[in-house]
Amino acid sequence: MSGIVNTAQSEAWNGYEGRHWAEHDGRYDAVNSGFNDFLFDAAGIGERDRVLDIGCGNGQVTRLAAVRAPLGDATGIDLSAPMLATARARAEAEGVANVRFEQGDVQVFPLGEEVFDVALSRFAVTFFADPVAAFANVRRALKPGGRLAFLCMTALAGTDLGTVFGALSPFLPTPTGEDGTGPTAFADPERARSVLTDAGFREVTATRVEADQVWGSDVADAAGFIADWGPVRYHLGLAGEEAANGARDALSAALRPFAGPGGVRLRGAAWLVRAKS
Repeated sequence: MSGIVNTAQSEAWNGYEGRHWAEHDGRYDAVNSGFNDFLFDAAGIGERDRVLDIGCGNGQVTRLAAVRAPLGDATGIDLSAPMLATARARAEAEGVANVRFEQGDVQVFPLGEEVFDVALSRFAVTFFADPVAAFANVRRALKPGGRLAFLCMTALAGTDLGTVFGALSPFLPTPTGEDGTGPTAFADPERARSVLTDAGFREVTATRVEADQVWGSDVADAAGFIADWGPVRYHLGLAGEEAANGARDALSAALRPFAGPGGVRLRGAAWLVRAKS
């Protein structure tokens, strides 16, 4: 494993947060995989391409990228040992041989120079302590004219998830933090443009896309899953019994309008960001 400079995130993703994602990879993929087609259409992976998946987590995107590049390969990099173990196990079970997974910090990991044709990421580029350094490292690893495509969260305000988290606000802080921080660090696409330009990328664009996100089979299932998600679980633990119970009741009530025969579905929104090296 390469050196780690983003120590706080490393601790989180190798602790409870990473274990929860690794143990529930199918559920997290159900939340996020509705956006896959947007990401892969933007990446335009060819059969001989070499692909880098930034913050690959449990590796679904990496494996799908590898399948799209049967004469090339895909490399996933992530901080989380538990999630990488799941990624490797899934790749072996699915028979995806042209894939590898590395544990490391993209800000400093020795990716090499002009190695990859494409870099992509699904909701994993907002946690860098120094995003310019991270993306500059990625740019150096791309061949001239290489493609970058990633998904990041929009602001929560006005979204279904914002409505659900808003129902928790009398009892808990917003679990993702304020818009523009944490998972919503690139909620303003102008910040993404600025960071990527400073990192040496060009032709940066951002397009808003939407997809359904399945959070559970029914209200109780979805509410339990969200309550166990790391940031929500953390704030519930600090809130005290009365506030925590109120938050759980409010969460279930907020999810009820989104329940149907296909489970609890929230309409998710994301920025699809594209650039060239």
